[in-house]
Amino acid sequence: MTSERRARGWGLGVIAAGVAAIVALAAWQPWRTAPTVDAATSTSGIPAVELLSIPADADVLVFGDSWTYGAAATVPTDGYAYQLGRLTGWDVTVDGVRGSGYMKPGFDGPDFRTRATWLDPAADYDLIIIQGSINDRLQGERGYREAVDATWNVFAGLYPRAQIVIFGPTPHQFPIDEGTARIDRDLQKAAADRHWWYISSLQEQWITPANYLDVIDVGAGKRHPSDEGHAYLAEKLLEALQERSASTDAGGVPIEDESAPADR
Repeated sequence: MTSERRARGWGLGVIAAGVAAIVALAAWQPWRTAPTVDAATSTSGIPAVELLSIPADADVLVFGDSWTYGAAATVPTDGYAYQLGRLTGWDVTVDGVRGSGYMKPGFDGPDFRTRATWLDPAADYDLIIIQGSINDRLQGERGYREAVDATWNVFAGLYPRAQIVIFGPTPHQFPIDEGTARIDRDLQKAAADRHWWYISSLQEQWITPANYLDVIDVGAGKRHPSDEGHAYLAEKLLEALQERSASTDAGGVPIEDESAPADR
């Protein structure tokens, strides 16, 4: 079951990258710089993160940018966040705004913190997933951590019972922009400081030059996930949640990697 909270508008995309450049730069991986936080141990001395406990009938909020909105899917409700609800049977509320980030206002709405203050205080979420965002990659480092902390403080204050998972930026082009790699590192550190789970699609290499064109629509989709890409991201996200859960079958749906798009 899926419910929707999203604004409407029209945003501008960017020009698709050349295939030859993608292949040539396959080995350039600036995101492979920071260790992930393990449930049992911590390589950085930070206390271990508590395993997730997600009920079968979980009430879930997925909050983020255009990827969460469902951009480039044939219909936005085929986006990865909606498909996560269909995969699991969770009641998923989707709040995605195109172009929005922690520092950057979007085409259809404001920045993450302002949007967070508009959320329903009466909601009682079991799980909150905060996705993104590559939209901040050109905003610079100054003030970024402050914007992240201010946003997360709103979520923690509104929903003290909820388990919060941070789902970092997912690459939309190769080579990976250094701003995107920096955001990934900064969000991981900020999440670890709060003992929250962090999911890094960059470090886990969900999208690589090898499968890029199977996941990302570089034409009309303007470097957003295709229908196949959104389905793939939903499955990878569920798999990542399962790996961080007390049960290996979070959501009641074991995920195998056989459904991942074939490499070109």
